[in-house]
Amino acid sequence: MAETPRRRLLDRMGSAPSFVTEGSRITGDVETSGPLIVCGTIRGDGHVAGTLSLAAGAVWEGEVHARDAVIAGRIEGKLVIEEKLEIGATAVIRGAVSARSIAIAKGAVIDGEVTVTSGQPVVSFEEKRSSGTAA
Repeated sequence: MAETPRRRLLDRMGSAPSFVTEGSRITGDVETSGPLIVCGTIRGDGHVAGTLSLAAGAVWEGEVHARDAVIAGRIEGKLVIEEKLEIGATAVIRGAVSARSIAIAKGAVIDGEVTVTSGQPVVSFEEKRSSGTAA
């Protein structure tokens, strides 16, 4: 039987992710060797070797680097993504953003410079799925 195509980053997350649960607060730098799902608050810089998923209601204050990212929450600081970045309608980013490819949903707020490193245009989209949780 053929596997169902996985178009969204969250559908292709791969290995078991690390979690920061809702109501949790982490202060300090964060580094993961794989995917990270954040539903709480992080204050500090981060390096995520896999896909970062920042749920609606989640907050990250600091400079964040990741391979890929799906952002529905709030980031206050620089966001550097090596590959694909999806910014959901509930996202608020206050800081510079750079990624190889960027898709931004209508309603998202970005207060800072946006750089697409591949030279391709930013893609706008209208969310058709709810983005309240990371899963």
